[in-house]
Amino acid sequence: MNRRSFIRTIGGTGLVIAAAGVGLARCDQMPKSAVAGWDGPAESLGDREWMLSYAMLAPNPHNMQPWLVDLSTDDEITLFVDPERVLPETDPYGRQVLIGQGTFLELLDIAAREKGYRLDITLFPAGEPALGSLDIASLPVARIRLIKDASVARDPLFAQITRRRSNKEGYKQAFLTAMDRDALARLPLNDGEVIGFATTAETAAPLREFARQAVLKEIETPRTLKESIDRLRLGADEIAASPDGINLNGPFFWWTKRLGIMTPEQAVTPGTMAYQGGIDYAMGWVEGTFNMGWLVSTGSSRAAEVKAGRSYVRLNLMATAQGVAMHPASQVLQEYPEMHEIQAAFLKHLGIDPGDTVQMFYRLGYQDDVSPSPRRKLPDIVLG
Repeated sequence: MNRRSFIRTIGGTGLVIAAAGVGLARCDQMPKSAVAGWDGPAESLGDREWMLSYAMLAPNPHNMQPWLVDLSTDDEITLFVDPERVLPETDPYGRQVLIGQGTFLELLDIAAREKGYRLDITLFPAGEPALGSLDIASLPVARIRLIKDASVARDPLFAQITRRRSNKEGYKQAFLTAMDRDALARLPLNDGEVIGFATTAETAAPLREFARQAVLKEIETPRTLKESIDRLRLGADEIAASPDGINLNGPFFWWTKRLGIMTPEQAVTPGTMAYQGGIDYAMGWVEGTFNMGWLVSTGSSRAAEVKAGRSYVRLNLMATAQGVAMHPASQVLQEYPEMHEIQAAFLKHLGIDPGDTVQMFYRLGYQDDVSPSPRRKLPDIVLG
C-alpha cells in the first residue's frame, strides 16, 4: 500500500492516531495459535503424528495447505488432495497443488528419519490422474508405509524445517555468492530434473521483467485476482479463524480495514486504493529481485510434479541453511489462457525443450528473516 495516500485518507476523516496512546505498535499481531506449529510438535505425540506435524510446515500454493491424510491403517499414511483447497483459476490443471503434495512428502520423509523410520512411498497407488484436468482429488496421491529402521541416516536439513520461510519482501541489492550458488547447485535432484540460475544483472533483468508481466496479468484478470482475494485473511481475527491462505495483519492493515479502505470488494475494483496497493506490493518484491532460479522436469507427468515439489523444498531448506531468502514467483507458469503468451516467451527465453516442464520459478537473495505463515492444526487434515 502507498502509506502517503493512506495518511492523507485517514487525515481527511479527522482521526488523530497516537501510537503511544492506542498501542499501535502492538496492534493486530499475528495470533500465536496460528503459528504455534512452527515451534515444533509436542514430544508426547505419537511418532506418526509427530512426523505429520513437520510435514504441515511445507510450502504450498496460496498457503491453502491442501492435504488430507487417512490414518486408519497402523504404520501407514494415505495422502489425498483436499478438493476444497484447489485453485481452479490460477492452477486449472492442479500442477501446483501436486507440487505442494511433494513438499509435504519430503518434509514427512525428513522428519521420519529423525525418528528412525524409513518411508516406503508409493505415488498414485490407485492410478495417476490425467494431465490437463483438475481431477486430482478422487484418487490418493501417495501411500506411505512407516518402517522402523535403526540404520536410516538422519537428514541434516531437518534442523531447517522450522526456520524455512517463503520470504515475500524485496531483497537486498546483491547477487548470490559463488559459495551459496554452489551449495544449491550441488543439491541432489530426482532423475530427469535440472535447475538453472540467473545471478548477474544481465541474466536476472529479463527474468524479472517476465515476473512483472505475469504478476500484472494475474492481477488484471478479474477471475484470477478474485481467487486470491477470496483466500485473503485480513487481520488477526480472520487469521485466527482461518489460519491458511494469504495473510495480512498489523497496525496498517488494522486501520485500513476499519476505515473501509481495504475490503474484498475494494481489492478487486480497479482504481481503488486497495487494488492499487496490491499492485504496489507485488511490484515491490518484483523490483527487489536480483537473482532467480528455476526447476525443470524432463517430460510431463503427475509423478514428476510431485517429485519436483520434493526437490523444491530441499532447495528451500538448503537456502535457509545458507542464509539465502527464497520465494516462488510462479505466476508465469500458470496455465490459464491469458498467461499463455507471456509463458511461451518465457520458455523460449530459457531455451526449454518442447515437452519438458518448468515446475518452479523462484526468487533468491538476501533479506532479514520474516515471520512464518499461519498453519492449521493436525486434526484439520486427518480424515474422520
